[in-house]
Order: sequence, then C-alpha cells, then structure tokens
Amino acid sequence: MDCYFKGLLWTALVLSTLPLLSCDGVCPPACQCLYTGAVKCSGNSITDTPQGLPLYTFTLMLNDTNMTVINERSLADRDLLLRFSLTHSHLHTIHPRAFHVAPQLKSVKLSNNDLSTLPAHVFSPLTRLEEIYLDGNHLEKIAPDMFVGLEELLILDLTRNKLTNLTSDIFEKLTKLRILNLGRNYIKTFPPTIFQFLTNLRMLRIYNNELESLEAGIFDRLVNLEELNLHQNEIASLPPQVFWSLRNLRTLTLSGNRLQAVPPKSFYNMPNLTKLTIYKNPLLSLPDELMGHMPLMTDLYLFATNLTTVPGNLFANMSGLLRLNLHLNEKLKELPSDLFCCLPNLQKLSLRSNNLSSVQPHIFSKLTTLAILLLNDNIMTDLPEDIFQNLTGLVTIDLTNNQLKSLPGDIFISNTALNSLALNGNPWNCTCAIRRIARWLKHNSHVVLHIEDVMCHSPMYHLLRTLTSLRDEEFSYCDPKRVTSYFPTQRDLHEPTRPMHVIATTPLVKSTTPETQRDLHEPTRPMHVIATTPLVKSTTPETEIPLLPTATAGQPKENQATVHLFHDILVVEQVPEYVHHNHHKGWVYVWFLPSDTDLVGFLMFCYIFLICTGMVLILVAIYGMYRLSVSINKLRAECVY
Repeated sequence: MDCYFKGLLWTALVLSTLPLLSCDGVCPPACQCLYTGAVKCSGNSITDTPQGLPLYTFTLMLNDTNMTVINERSLADRDLLLRFSLTHSHLHTIHPRAFHVAPQLKSVKLSNNDLSTLPAHVFSPLTRLEEIYLDGNHLEKIAPDMFVGLEELLILDLTRNKLTNLTSDIFEKLTKLRILNLGRNYIKTFPPTIFQFLTNLRMLRIYNNELESLEAGIFDRLVNLEELNLHQNEIASLPPQVFWSLRNLRTLTLSGNRLQAVPPKSFYNMPNLTKLTIYKNPLLSLPDELMGHMPLMTDLYLFATNLTTVPGNLFANMSGLLRLNLHLNEKLKELPSDLFCCLPNLQKLSLRSNNLSSVQPHIFSKLTTLAILLLNDNIMTDLPEDIFQNLTGLVTIDLTNNQLKSLPGDIFISNTALNSLALNGNPWNCTCAIRRIARWLKHNSHVVLHIEDVMCHSPMYHLLRTLTSLRDEEFSYCDPKRVTSYFPTQRDLHEPTRPMHVIATTPLVKSTTPETQRDLHEPTRPMHVIATTPLVKSTTPETEIPLLPTATAGQPKENQATVHLFHDILVVEQVPEYVHHNHHKGWVYVWFLPSDTDLVGFLMFCYIFLICTGMVLILVAIYGMYRLSVSINKLRAECVY
C-alpha cells in the first residue's frame, strides 16, 4: 500500500514539473520554454533570434523586442520550427533569402512592425506556408508575384497598412485561400476579376477602406463565401444582383457607407444569411421587393438612416429573426400596421430614438415571444389600450423621453412577466385621465425603474409630484356618479321640468349698475337660480335658458339673465381657490374662497423692495471699502516722506 502511495506522489511531482522543463532542459534568458515545444521571448535585450533554443522548438514567438532585421541566418538550424512570429518589434527589413533556411515553415506572423516594403519572392521558398500575417505595418504596395508558389496558403492578413490598389492577378495562385483580410487600408477600387480565383474563400474583409463602388460580377466566383464585410467605405451605389451568387453567405455588413437607395431584389438568393447590417447609410427609401427568403436570419441592423417609413413586407421572409434594431432613424415617422406580422421568434425589438408620434393598435400583436421592447426617445403622445395585449413574455418596456401625458389603466394587464418598465421623462398630466394608471403604478412599483422620476408636469398644483403619491380619493371629483346627481342627464331631458337651485355665498360680481354697487356693502345674501323652462337637448355644446325673474311678461329682453347648462356631465377641476360643494334637498351649495389680490401685490412689492435695498447696501459697502483703501494709501505715502 505504501508503494502505491509513493508511486502516486512521484507521478504527481513529475507531472507538476513538466511545464517548467524544456525538451532538453535548457532555455535562453528572457524566454519562456513550454513542454509543448513553444518558446516565448520578449524584452529589449533581444536583437536577433535567441541562441541556445531547445532542440524541439516547434513555435518561436518574439514580441516587443529590439529586433529590426531578419537576416539571412536568423532562422538557420531550426529544422523543426513550424511557426515563427515577430511582433511589436519595429522590424523594418527582411533579407531576400531570410526564409530560404526554413522552408518547412507553416506560419509567419510579422504583425505591428515598421515594414514599408517586402523583397520580391521573399516568401516563395515557403511552399508549405498556410498563414501569413502582415497586419499593422506600413506597406503601400504588394508586388504582383509576391505570393507565387504559395498554393497551400489558407490565411492572408494585410489589415492596417497603406495599400491603395492591388493588381488583378495578385491572388491568382491562392486557390486554397480561406480567409483574406484587406481591412483598414486606402483601397478605392478593385479590378473586376481580382477575386475570381478564390473559389474556396470563406471570409472576405474589405471594411474601412475608401471604396466608392463595386464592379458588377466582382463576387460571382466566391460561391463558398460565408462572411463579407464591406462596412465603413464610401460606396454610394450597388450594382443589381451583385450578391446573388453568394448562396452560402451568412454575414453581410454594408453599414457606414453612402447608400441612398438599394436596387430591388438586392438580397435575394441568400437563404443562409443570418446577419445583415445596413445602418448608417443615408437611405431615403427601400423597395418593396428587397429581402428574399431568409429563414435563418437572426440579426438585422437598420438604423441611422433618412427613412421616413419602410415597406410593410420588409421582414416578411425572416421568420427566424431574433433581434431587430430599427432605431436612431430621426425621420422615421410611421410604421405599417402589418410590419411585424411574420416574426414569431422575435425576442428584441428596438424602435428607440425615431420620430414616431403614434403606433398602430395591433402592430405588436403577433410578437408573442418578444422579451425586450424599446420605444424610448420618440415623440409619442399616447398609446392604444391594447398595444401590448397578448405579449405575455415581455420583460422590458422602455417608454422614457416621449410626450406621454397619460396611459390607459389596463395597458400592462397582460404583461405578466414584466419586471423592467421605464416611464420617466414624460410630461404626465395628473388629472382624471391619470387616475387608473397611477393606481396600477402603486400596486406594481417594484417593476418601474426610477419611479421617483415619474412626475406630474401638469396641472400646476400637482407639479413635480410623483404619480405614486397621488391618492385615489384626490380624484373623487372625476367620479361621474357624483356629478350626474346634480345636473340633468340625457334621461332627464324627457322627464317633466324640475327646478334647479344654486346658492353661492361669495359676494356678487362687481357691476356698473347702482343696484349692484349697493349690494357690495350689504351682508352676503344667497343667490337663487331656478330654471323653469323645459330642458331641451341642444345641438350646441351649451344651452341658454332664461332665469327668474326674467320670465316676467313685458320685461325688456336685454335685461334678461342667462345661464349656461352643460349636458350629461359637468367636470369641475379642483384648483387652489376651490373649497367645497354639497347637494342638499335639491340645492347645490358652492363655497369659494377668493384670492386676495391686494395682499399678494403688497407682498410682491415688499419682496422686490427688500432685494433692491440689499443691492444698494452691498454697493455702498463696496464703495466705502474702496474709499477706506484710498485713505490708507495716502497716509502711508505721507509717513514715508
């Protein structure tokens, strides 16, 4: 048993020390030798490939060194070396025969150096080469025969150089090439046949160049291409059917160009496309026939354009779409009612930062799997009551920074999974219409983000109050049952006329007649208003009926007083001056507390007077300090003399 445990201990010790040992037990200074055959070296002390490398070195990685030249013997005597990289080392020169001593190399990486030129045929001896990384240098041109003899090459990276043009036959022998990266250069145009030999290419990246146009048929031979990146160029137009041969394409990026229009059927014959970006283009319109059958499409980015609307069938062939980004379109004013009809799997819909003032009532009704809906930063003034109906999986709704003044009380009733609702940044009007949604917010405050910022903007007496602070009893005046008991309803219009009594305890309004002037000096008397004429439905918003004693025969018509009768419902808004009203035995008692305008004016005068007095005292104090300083200086001068 002891032998068994001793064996385990020795085995563990040997395995734990293997990573620290190189193949022959020797590792040069400033290097790290791994048991896998890889050697990593870095530091300013390295000016050439280190001497004394382990015999079984398969990978040599030099990074951040002082090595500026790869000379004729730098890679000599490394018969087992397969991968060589020299990066971030200010390399500026490669000897024309530098790789003749290592023809077995499969990967050469010279990224982020200072190479401005390459010797002709410098890579030609590397007939087994599979990868070349020349990204992050200062190359301005590539010789036409630079890659001759590299039939096994799979990856070529020329990113972040200063290339302006390429010859039509530069990739002629690279028939096995899988990845070609030409991004972040200064290329303005491509010969129409430059890619015709790359029939096995899977990824083509031409982003961040200065391309102004694409030649017709330029991609016709790339039948196996899966990713095409054309974003951040100057492309102003697309040839018709330019992408039709790319039946295996999965990702296409066209964002950040100058496209104002796209030819009809541009994205047909691409059934395997999963991601399409056409944002940041000054698009003015889109054709009705644009998207072909794309059942695998999961991500679509269409934002930052000049579109005012989009075709109703734009997404009809994208049943697998998961994320739709249709935002940041400052001129997008309306959406067709059936725009989202055929997206049964959509999980995220972003319509933020558009110019939408309203949306169709059932526009989201088919999005039964929707989890995130962003409608913030629009100009919407209201929302239909059933706008979110049946969206039981909706988790996030963002309605911030719109022009919403109220919402229907049952608008979120079917959103049982909701846990993140944003409503701040809207000018909520806290009158009768807000009553039901305020009640809902009180009971569901845990799902509302920044609920303390959901505030009333009107009326003035509720300014800056949070919606959740509104008590239900404050809206008792909105109850139609309390009002219809005081005034005639539509049913009452067909019943016998009944008198209506109104008593007011406020002084009568000042009049120019002597009688009224006299009344102002008498004790307050109740005013009886009795309607004796039949209540008849009027075609105007209000009906004028004569009051007693104007019904007396023979009295001049011009002396007859009138009262305005409101039909069905009378809503009296509770303002600061309003105190109380009551109904008793057929009489309506209305009590008012008028504002004392004289007192308010006097207080305002005192406030302004105090401010002005304070300013004058400050100026006097400053002037006094100035005069005191002048006097002191004079005294000092006299003392000196």
